[in-house]
Amino acid sequence: MPEQVKVKRIAENRQARHEYFVVERLETGIELVGTEVKSLRMGQVNLKDSWVEVENGQLYVHGMHISPYEKGNIFNRDPLRSRRLLAHKNEIRRLGQEVKLQGYTLVPLSLYFKHGRVKLDLGLCKGKKLYDKRETAARRAAQRDIERAVKDRRY
Repeated sequence: MPEQVKVKRIAENRQARHEYFVVERLETGIELVGTEVKSLRMGQVNLKDSWVEVENGQLYVHGMHISPYEKGNIFNRDPLRSRRLLAHKNEIRRLGQEVKLQGYTLVPLSLYFKHGRVKLDLGLCKGKKLYDKRETAARRAAQRDIERAVKDRRY
């Protein structure tokens, strides 16, 4: 019998799904210090305005706010510091080429614990235009109306 994977979701970037089409997803590790991990266990993180860049053959996440750990005093780091992401060299190179040539953006989609390690779900995304956002909202509203009508018909 296969072993079940224990995944505990810490945070999700819902705004990213509204602003971008997700073309591809990639699970990466993230380089953190001890007090940051303790703060993550308490759920004190904000992915809303964060983005990822390829710098010198490395992936770095910028704008991710991890609140300082209350009991960390001198060991706390800057909440908005850039953090390195851990991925294979070939994946980093390929993502860098996609960003340069195709005009895609690398956006953190979610942060979670998997087997006791912090993982970041990275999305290779293409920006939505205003009419795409309106279309998505209209489709969602129509689906909601259909479900409501079906529910009313049953009784």
